[in-house]
Amino acid sequence: MKKFLMILALMLVAALGTTVMAQDTPVELRITWYDDGNESAVLREILDRFEAENPDIKVVIDIVAYQAVLDQLPLQVEAGEGPDMARVTNFDAYKGYYLDLRPLVADAALWESSFDGAVLGALQSGEEDADAIYGFPNQFTVTGPFINRTLFEQAGVEVPSDSSDAVSWAEWTAAAREVAEATETPYAVAIDRSGHRFAGPMFSEGGMLFNEDGSITIDTPGFRTMAEQLVGWHTDGITPAEVWVGSGGSYAAAADFFTNGQLVMYMSGSWQIGNFAGKIGDTFDWSAVPNPTGDGGSTGMPGGTMMVAFAQTEHPEEVARVMDYLVQPDNAREFTEKTLFIPAHLGLGEINFVTEDESAKAALTTFASEVPKLSEQAYELQFGGRAFAINNPVRDRLTQVLTGELSLDDAIARIQQDVDDALAAAAVS
Repeated sequence: MKKFLMILALMLVAALGTTVMAQDTPVELRITWYDDGNESAVLREILDRFEAENPDIKVVIDIVAYQAVLDQLPLQVEAGEGPDMARVTNFDAYKGYYLDLRPLVADAALWESSFDGAVLGALQSGEEDADAIYGFPNQFTVTGPFINRTLFEQAGVEVPSDSSDAVSWAEWTAAAREVAEATETPYAVAIDRSGHRFAGPMFSEGGMLFNEDGSITIDTPGFRTMAEQLVGWHTDGITPAEVWVGSGGSYAAAADFFTNGQLVMYMSGSWQIGNFAGKIGDTFDWSAVPNPTGDGGSTGMPGGTMMVAFAQTEHPEEVARVMDYLVQPDNAREFTEKTLFIPAHLGLGEINFVTEDESAKAALTTFASEVPKLSEQAYELQFGGRAFAINNPVRDRLTQVLTGELSLDDAIARIQQDVDDALAAAAVS
């Protein structure tokens, strides 16, 4: 009996030790993330402090390509194999899969006062979840052009926006072409292969998508004007064909052509500022310039990324603690200042961006001044729940025009049909 009691005692000690070890093992949470610049490094610094204050939680950042977020993450989440949290831009793809943080966070009122209600509402499905909090915007973006100012100086060509508040896309294209020819620069102008990036210039040219009755019309004069300019850039060989034609059907950016000094004017957006500050350095002077002006005014596209949580997580309380930590003003301010993003958080007060790059500082000011000019159509496209249903067909069908597979008339007709089909399918589901 004595021997039996000794064995039993040893078993109890062993079991107790296992329990203690299990309690000391932190919960591991995973974030799927993509970078435009240094965002993951800044996030890691903030999360390191969180882990020091919350030793029961470990947060792993899985950095992937942006295309993987677009193509693979929705499938993973739908299959129940997604991460606990993610940085996303396609808010509609995950509706029905988000974790409602409202009952889990310490102060839901802080969230409501810190972010624009329409932006938080972009994650919601409708009246049935109108009170839900599924995530938060960790950056606000505005699309707009950049120029290589050094090339303008070398060519002796005046930067059009230096002397005029209203410069058309045609005028900018002519100036960029002149600079490219004078400096023997390979390309004059480029725009990312993205329906979102195309939309700002299209709206500026007078394009209209959303009608008063709620319907969508693709074929408007402004749409055709911008599409014809895009085709003309390719026909004339003043834009790198690799971006739209050679991308293999995926999203593609022309950033590398710009940072390598091969491109005079680049239509992209404010998220590139940190990237350019890091890669260009003092190689050449660059500037953000106001969006060109047309019949629709001068507008870019609003945008940004959302940090969201997924309902499939096995650790909702711990996820909420992470998310709550990131929205605290001091942490959100640090993320904004170090990543050189336009702040999406409304409670940050004065922002002191962490950069000595004068081009980056000026670009931030330029993009901030673009925000009041954003059109209602632009906001409706981005946050109205139909962005990807419109942007992807625009991107893909215009590419078919560039490759000679479709005429512009046929492409516009097919975009309209694609959009109608996508919205009808979404309504049924």
